[in-house]
Order: sequence, then structure tokens, then C-alpha cells
Amino acid sequence: MIKIEDCAFPEGLHLLTRWQAGDEDAKQEMADIFDAAIAGDFDENFAILAPPDRVNSTASVHMLGLAVLHDLYGIESREYYNTDPYRYVRTNLAISRLLGVSKYYNTWALYAFTCEPLGQTMMYPDKFPPGADPDAILITKHNWHQLETPDFTTGVPKAIDDILRVVEELTGMPPLLNISAPYSLAADIYGQEPLLADVVNDPDNVNALLYHLGDKVLGPWMDHHFETFPNGWVELSDASGSPFFIGPENCKNMSIRSIQHMLRDKPYADHVFDNNYRGDFVAEVKKKVRASRRKSVEGPSVGKVNLLDLTEAKVSVNPAFIMRLEADKVDISFYEEQAIQRNLPLTSGIGSPQIDRNSIKDLDATKAAFTLEARSYVEAIKRVCEAIDSPEDNHVQAPWPSHIYFEDVNGQSQFELVEIILNEVYNCAPIEQRI
Repeated sequence: MIKIEDCAFPEGLHLLTRWQAGDEDAKQEMADIFDAAIAGDFDENFAILAPPDRVNSTASVHMLGLAVLHDLYGIESREYYNTDPYRYVRTNLAISRLLGVSKYYNTWALYAFTCEPLGQTMMYPDKFPPGADPDAILITKHNWHQLETPDFTTGVPKAIDDILRVVEELTGMPPLLNISAPYSLAADIYGQEPLLADVVNDPDNVNALLYHLGDKVLGPWMDHHFETFPNGWVELSDASGSPFFIGPENCKNMSIRSIQHMLRDKPYADHVFDNNYRGDFVAEVKKKVRASRRKSVEGPSVGKVNLLDLTEAKVSVNPAFIMRLEADKVDISFYEEQAIQRNLPLTSGIGSPQIDRNSIKDLDATKAAFTLEARSYVEAIKRVCEAIDSPEDNHVQAPWPSHIYFEDVNGQSQFELVEIILNEVYNCAPIEQRI
């Protein structure tokens, strides 16, 4: 009888590496494992949560799950995400076990799933996640105010509810709804370029649009979620509204302010978070101001928001934990200090480009660099865990990502690098509880 325990770290990663390389024996072994997983044979194992006295790891794995099921069974994107919640959740749980991450984190193609119920034309590739069709934008400056609240009992919202019921049944973890924040939703249904143009030339229109999306779409969706799952959480994602893309001032006063507006007076506001604003380094960049052709001086950019101000704004929409993403490019020590000062847990992301096997020129050199980098992250997280007030379970039952977080793992990820990083997690000494 097949046991998922036999694929514990690092054996599961070695199997994934052989499968990725096209090894037929590995493919058959994978098929045997996923046959058993989808049939429910591993459900008892899936109910085991991460150990509370250790630095943990988590990952967004839905893209890797799709790649595996497409290769093994020919299952395509629309069927994978929309038709069988037990298969979807069990696949993602099995992938997490094979990777060796200790804490389950349930995700899906959230940007697509947020705009599809509004009527946005979608693209569903065969073995890749869906996305909005950029050539068939849903709304314009002239008609966005006509957008009304969708039906959350059918289509994608119902598929999400079904997935969340299964997650709660199999793991006991609170259901986590992943949807777009207002700015990123606007970017998908209004168009990235028209929205950016309005950010510069017509900011009042942008703010009105974002407030409308919060009032008519996202706020009611969150209301539905918490009515359905009173113990639930909501993760808002807003990569398009990040400092890196629209600048720290606009991130603070458009993206984040629209979330604050949407959550005002909501009784569940402390169970809602946005953790993926990226590019913190731009808050500290100084812009060259040319005084003449012969000399230049360093001065702050117009409307510059410093890193502490930006962090304060981010914490206002993520009261649960401090996040450091790879794209932030700011040293982990800053986030460690902020986490301890604010008495919040710390999560550090590993970006998908970092572990993309197609973008690595020198694997040995990358491994050496990753070992030192991962060790610094793990040590910082451990120090935070030992310095702050945490519940007895150290948040292992919370559905949000912690502590080492692989932002996206897919069929092109370099699993040797995942192993290097997780080695540092597994080799870390237990967390010493505060007395």
C-alpha cells in the first residue's frame, strides 16, 4: 500500500525532480501516489498540522498541481479549477507533502477567479492557470459605474466555496478566500495601461472606480464569505497596485486607501489581509534632479514615501503578520526589526523567478548563494518567534502563509533549490518558548 509518509522530505522532492526530467518510472510512481491521494487514502495524513515549535514553510502550489494532473491524466485548466473540489484540494495537499513544506496554504488563480464572475472574458489554457483576456476588457471610463454585485452562489464563487469546505473538512484550518484587491481587480477589467494613464492624468476617476469595486463587488463578496464561514479569513492580493508598479505614494493613497475604505466598519476587518505589495526598495530610492547639464544632485523624489511610512500603510491592511517578499529587495533585518517592534509574526517569501530552472545560469553558484540567504531568513524568523507574543500553536492553524513562503511553485521550478532552502528550515533548532 502506498504511503505519503514514504515521500517525506527530501524523498518527495527527488521524485518530483525525476518526474520533471521525464523519467517514466517516476511518472508511474507519481500516478500511483495521485491515484491514492485523489481517492482519499492520505486524508488522515493531510489532517496533521505543522509543528508549532519549529520554523515552518509553506507554498502556493496550485500551478504545480495543474502541471502534474495534466501530465498524468490530461486534465486541463478549466476542469482542474472548477469541477471537483476534493480532487483539487487533495492534489494540492499531496503536492505540498511531496515538496516537503510543513504548513498547507490553499490558493488558486485568484486574479482570474475574481474578475470572471463579473463577466470578464477569460482565457483557459490547457496546462496553465486562467487569466483575463487583455483584448476583451470588461469596463471603460464611461461605463464602470454600471457594474453591479454578482451572484456569489453560482459559477466561480460557488466553486471557491466548495473548495473551502473541503479544505476545512480535510485539514481543520479556517477557510481562506483569496481574491483581488480593488486596484488589481480594476487592472484586470479596465486594462493595465488605461488604468496607469488615469493614475497619472485622472486620479479622481481611479479612486472613484476603486471605491465602487469595493462597495459593489469585493465588500459584498467578503460579506458572503463570512456569512458562509464565520471562522474564515480573506486574503486580498494587489500585485498591480504595488510600489514597484505605481510608486509608493500611489500605493499608499490609492491601492491601500481603497482597501481601508472597503474595510471601514466591517466586523471582520482583523481577519482580512493583503500581503503581496512588492518593491519596497523604491520607497528608499533617491531620484537624480538635474540642476544643470554639468552637475546633478541627489534629492528625494516628489511625493516620496519613506520605508517606515510605507510599512505602516501596509500593516494597516495586513494586521496579521509582517511580510518580506523577494521583490522587495530590502534586507531581512528591517522586517525582523519591524516584526519585533510591532509584535507580529514574520514571513519571508521566495520568489518564483528565483527558483525558475530556465533562468538559472550557474546552478552551483546559485545553490551556494541560496544556502546563505535561506539561513539568514530562517534565523531571522526564529528570532522573531522567540521575541513576540504568539498563541500556543504559533499560528500553524492560521491559513495565511508562514514562515518561509514559496510565492509560486510550478512545473518549471528548480526542485534542487527548493531542497537547499528547506534544508535550512529542517536543520533549524526548535523555537525556544518565552516563559
